[in-house]
Amino acid sequence: MKKYILILVTLFTLGFSTVQAQQPEHKGLIWSTLHGLEYEFKAGVNIGGTSPLPFPHEIRSIDSYKPGLAITIEGNATKWVDEAKKWGVSVGVRLDSKSMTTEATVKNYGMEILSETGGKIQGLWTGGVKTKVRMSLLSIPILANYKISERWKLVFGPYLSYMMNGDFNGNVYEGHLRTPDATGSRVNFTGDNIATYDFSEDLRHFQWGLQMGGSWRAYKHLTVHADLTWGLNDIFQKDFKTITFAMYPIYLNIGFGYLF
Repeated sequence: MKKYILILVTLFTLGFSTVQAQQPEHKGLIWSTLHGLEYEFKAGVNIGGTSPLPFPHEIRSIDSYKPGLAITIEGNATKWVDEAKKWGVSVGVRLDSKSMTTEATVKNYGMEILSETGGKIQGLWTGGVKTKVRMSLLSIPILANYKISERWKLVFGPYLSYMMNGDFNGNVYEGHLRTPDATGSRVNFTGDNIATYDFSEDLRHFQWGLQMGGSWRAYKHLTVHADLTWGLNDIFQKDFKTITFAMYPIYLNIGFGYLF
């Protein structure tokens, strides 16, 4: 993820430097302002998780939740479509990272664990499950903008994402696996006896959803924003059947921006 962040920052810096060099005295930005265009560079953090909705009966309780360090950076352009500059449309490019670790107690939860011999055992797990989710995505938000006032703005619209890297793995503990189904043979795991699983190869690359939020213009160029992104398609591929319910990324992005 770090190399993608460095690439985007470098491209953004070079692009802005080029505009300044080619347009003395900021003539390019003056032209953009006269034609209802704004440019913004944003940075923030994602806080949230990947979750089924509604919660299935297989998940009996969430025992712990830990958000990971999930940094985002974005560059976007907004075109104001009316003379009062209250309504506009923005398009951006964002590097997203989404991360969480959870522990849950489950019953008859679809699972495929790695055995000590390197093979895989599939069945229904009852007991504890620790899950780690990490995703790095390239996202394109396409948002409607509405200015409540000179300082406050609301945004709403869809986003499209391509997952560049992703991990969905963890381990099971203090429970038992029935294989191949609920009436099958039982394998117990207690104490320090745990088994790992890894569904990273089954993650879907293309994701999409809705984004809604707003920003506050603290100073002439400095903005503070909060945006909720809600995934609308399952993070797993269609042919993945081990986990029997869909899971969606739901994250709140909080950060600041620089308005040109």
